Amino acid sequence: MTRWVALLPAEGAEAYNKADKLPGVSACSAAPDLPGSFGGRGATWDMTADRSPAALAAELGVPAPLDAVALTPVRSRFVPLSGPRVKRTLLLAVRPGTPTGPVERLEADLLAMPAHISTIRSWSLSRVDRSLTPSRWTHVWEQEYADIEGLTGEYLGHPFHWTCVDRWFDGEIPGAGIVEPHLAHVFRWSPVPVLPSP
Repeated sequence: MTRWVALLPAEGAEAYNKADKLPGVSACSAAPDLPGSFGGRGATWDMTADRSPAALAAELGVPAPLDAVALTPVRSRFVPLSGPRVKRTLLLAVRPGTPTGPVERLEADLLAMPAHISTIRSWSLSRVDRSLTPSRWTHVWEQEYADIEGLTGEYLGHPFHWTCVDRWFDGEIPGAGIVEPHLAHVFRWSPVPVLPSP
């Protein structure tokens, strides 16, 4: 089984939730992205399955995703949360040729965020498995929040975000700006947990 994230057009996104009835699918959740999202395609589809999102879409008779990545987990944490939640996905690409050391420090800074930002509930950092999905993306950083303000307020405005994490995304900082400027920052509502429990 592989966890996947796929980007879809917003129209008809709910139809992809029917994949949870297909054999070999253990989890599935799709919904339109909320205002404030950027770099996506209009909706996000999360799934755990034994075949690709394109193959599942073909079985459902719906269009193939516009972009899909297979995830190789680096680290994650499940935090119980009742009721609906906001699921945020950041797809990013480290610049080609970046040495291993700065990439590991970027990952460490992302993984340190939940210790500083109390509104982050469940979270997961993954590398993109390019053997399954050739992709421009290298990493996917996901979180769940009890409400939109937990993301747009404390997370995006937190000093740890601006001082420790944002530097990796600033191409004008020598030795630190290792992330390509094109990102997909998308978030949506989900009635149930999206990130896996242990």
